[in-house]
Amino acid sequence: MTFILIKTIHLFAAFIYGGFLIVDNLFLVHIKESFSQEEHVKIRESFMKYVRKVVPPSLLVAVATGLYLISQVYGPIDFDKGLSYFQVMLGLKAFLGIWLGLRGGLQVYFKIQPFVFKSHVLPFAFVVTIIFLSQFMYL
Repeated sequence: MTFILIKTIHLFAAFIYGGFLIVDNLFLVHIKESFSQEEHVKIRESFMKYVRKVVPPSLLVAVATGLYLISQVYGPIDFDKGLSYFQVMLGLKAFLGIWLGLRGGLQVYFKIQPFVFKSHVLPFAFVVTIIFLSQFMYL
């Protein structure tokens, strides 16, 4: 029962973070085309005021619950055969999720801005990759 509860929390937190990245990368970038620069800044800041309250904690919850879930399903490593396909896909998914969590946590809570990849395009690509890995890791 605990596993299902934590998995549900993980999915909701991941949906909040991923949903923000989808909206930001696919929709909010087009505000520049429809409004003046001044209006664009006001609209984006109005949106981001609420995003900053919800999205960073959701990202950290998604990473923390993801680490718990991995600890429950990763399984033993067979040193003769190496990692299974599932373990490789889950490990890659975990790496991308931890990277997102570290980047987001350092940026929001410690005010350390990334030197490269300052936009949300790379995190968006990582989230899409994580979604596809989620679907292919059970093959």
